[in-house]
Amino acid sequence: MDIRPTTDQDFDVFVSTMLTAFGLFPEPPVDGGGQWWSALEEDRGLFAVTADGKPVGTASAYSFELTLPGDTLVPVSGVTAVGVLPSHRRRGVLSAMMRHQLTGLRARGEFLSVLLASEALIYRRFGYGPATYTAGLTVQRHRAALALPRARAASDDRAPGAAAGPIEVVRSSDCGEVMEDVYDRYRRTQPGALSRPHRWWSLRAGQPPISPTPRYVAVHRDADGVPDGYASYTIESGGTRTMKVDEVIAADDAVYTALARFLLEHDLVGQVSFKHVPTDHPLRWQLEDFRGGEVTGVGDWLWVRLLDVPRALTARGWFTDGEIVLDVEDRFLDEHGRYLLTVRDGKAECVPTDREPDLSLDVSDLGSVYLGGTAPSTLVRAGHVRAHRPGAAALADALFRTERSPFCLHWF
Repeated sequence: MDIRPTTDQDFDVFVSTMLTAFGLFPEPPVDGGGQWWSALEEDRGLFAVTADGKPVGTASAYSFELTLPGDTLVPVSGVTAVGVLPSHRRRGVLSAMMRHQLTGLRARGEFLSVLLASEALIYRRFGYGPATYTAGLTVQRHRAALALPRARAASDDRAPGAAAGPIEVVRSSDCGEVMEDVYDRYRRTQPGALSRPHRWWSLRAGQPPISPTPRYVAVHRDADGVPDGYASYTIESGGTRTMKVDEVIAADDAVYTALARFLLEHDLVGQVSFKHVPTDHPLRWQLEDFRGGEVTGVGDWLWVRLLDVPRALTARGWFTDGEIVLDVEDRFLDEHGRYLLTVRDGKAECVPTDREPDLSLDVSDLGSVYLGGTAPSTLVRAGHVRAHRPGAAALADALFRTERSPFCLHWF
């Protein structure tokens, strides 16, 4: 078996092999594109091929930007289309492709890789750890009233209870440029968010509201008439008439609350189901009836893999001064390093050291805590991370803490 890069001429065979590995059939053509794989970058694919040249496995990656704590934007590869034909599983094909891919990403000068894990058991062994989380929230229409804030600073005109701007309802097919612009401004200040390249919007690739699947979009505008938020939704006919909300993108909490109020007050709807809500989002607390909002599922979303520990740790912003020694094991790439992380005034220095470690952890666990979405002490208590002295876990919690929880809702 060999691993080779794909070419432009391989695209159709790549998609066919990938879909066979997933047990899927090609979707019928849609006017204006819209197949979820249409945004694949043809020069970033990999084939696992047998001795006679037959493709039996696929892997690829998208070119994204990831927003780190401190509003730092860095290039990152979004690993995707990873599959092995059922006839060739359990033969080391997947491990060979992942090792080849990680080596290639390093050669590109990248220090981070991300993915959405189809199965949680698979990707930890390749060094990826769950780093952002998402929840669904379903609100019964008759219990959906929002309570006004009891108190807020008189000068805070952007508080959730502040007066909102106008909202216009349009169809997703008519507001692609608006959504693209609003999302791009939003993701630049949201830790854990990924860019949505123009290629995705122009090809209408991915899931709603990018895809051609019909959706209504509630667009919120600020006092100057500039769009600063949107909510994409559809209403299922029959039964309880559920409003399915794909995503809510908002410049701040006041805009989010205005859009949520609009959705929750929609007529002829029995319940409103938000597909993606940050696990610490205040929306449930804004309901007059706290039990009116039911969390329908909490799950992992973005998984992170560090390819260069010092570069990754010095790239993000930090919010507490201090120093800690991390002993990092990378079993998949057969690497080991011990690093002194020193943080001063929001910046970090990370260098190799012979000092005794404060924490010992796998590179996948470092990926989980990297964006601030998982507390190191949680992984210590779970037995994933070893603390070598009292107070080490608390110190790590303080250092890796972020001002905003990471959140990603882009699907790839």
